[in-house]
Amino acid sequence: MRNARTTLAVAGAALALAVPMLAATASPAFAAGRDGTCDSGEFCYYYNSDEAGSLSDFTGSISDLGATQPSCYDFKSAGNGQGVCVKNNAASVWNRTSYTVRVYFNSDFGGASQDFAPGAKGNLNATLKNNNASHEFLTGGGGAQTPRNDYDGNARGFAQNNCTAFAAYRIASRLGVPNFSNSYGGTTWGNAGTWDDAARRVGVTVNKTPTVGAIAVNDVHKVGHVAYVNAVHSDGSFDVEEYNWNNPLAYGTRKNVHVSSAQADFQWMLHF
Repeated sequence: MRNARTTLAVAGAALALAVPMLAATASPAFAAGRDGTCDSGEFCYYYNSDEAGSLSDFTGSISDLGATQPSCYDFKSAGNGQGVCVKNNAASVWNRTSYTVRVYFNSDFGGASQDFAPGAKGNLNATLKNNNASHEFLTGGGGAQTPRNDYDGNARGFAQNNCTAFAAYRIASRLGVPNFSNSYGGTTWGNAGTWDDAARRVGVTVNKTPTVGAIAVNDVHKVGHVAYVNAVHSDGSFDVEEYNWNNPLAYGTRKNVHVSSAQADFQWMLHF
């Protein structure tokens, strides 16, 4: 966990690009392109709300914005905040890229997050305002997410290293429900096969439409199974990240699964 507004020393700023077309260079990156102007193709942070004050422009993912000079990424243009490190000091953004960009509370693309669609501008939410540490360019026009085992080990009332614990982590870290647990909403979520019923009880949308960020539920295979949808394809199939399916008590991924009654597929989608 990080303190608000510049307290932690930086072990080293690293560049992690989620978009293959972007060139990877050693941090601090994009020195030539980072000119304090929010050009087309750039993702820009602003020191003040409503896209005001000094800005800092980026053309790719950054895993740690850095909290100390001279190694941090700072606000470049004239205006309030010029020269201040961007980490823990941004209030608003403008996404002028063709990719969805996700801003994270923690370094290394972790913790609470907020997505900005292509062309979107707006203020960081109450969790992330002045508490921004990294951002990630998500692949594909549909907002597909690069698979990554980022599970924090907190089972949140579920069986450790099981599908439910991993899905609960993703709900807490990516889907805006930081207090999600086995008793969320005053009901017991229990085994994976009962998650669609629990979701209905607490008012979470349940349907058969896969979207990136949905929790896929299988309620026909033994005690059921849940997984996180990280990509959706034009033919209606989708990719998932999961625990304890092909890899016992461990992280795994599958591609091109479906909504169907088959035991290897999923029957429901939960949209938090």
